[in-house]
Amino acid sequence: MIELLHDMPEGVTGIRVSGRLTGDDLEQFKPALESIASTGEIRVVEIIDPDYQGFGPGGLAADLKVGFGALIKHHSKFQRIAVVSDKEWVGHTLHAFAWMVPGELKIFGFDELEQAKQWAAG
Repeated sequence: MIELLHDMPEGVTGIRVSGRLTGDDLEQFKPALESIASTGEIRVVEIIDPDYQGFGPGGLAADLKVGFGALIKHHSKFQRIAVVSDKEWVGHTLHAFAWMVPGELKIFGFDELEQAKQWAAG
């Protein structure tokens, strides 16, 4: 499941990812992603819940299509992405693919959520 969060500093979009992401979840999120990208600079805090299990049916294919599509289309708008997670494998995966992400990317633990918000806003 993907949901937008509203308790963020001005100009920062909050996203919570939980459970097992399916292709339908990502397709349903696509209009929100396009709306975020149309506002100008993109600053995101992405919270990966402890119950996040990765991709389910069609999730990876949809993530590549929707996620990479947004990265390519709006590459210059990405400024800062703060990822909040205590899952060790999330950090390792993001470090491996950070070179593909435009703008700055930083990983925070759950105990650093407020710092992540402020960093993304900075």
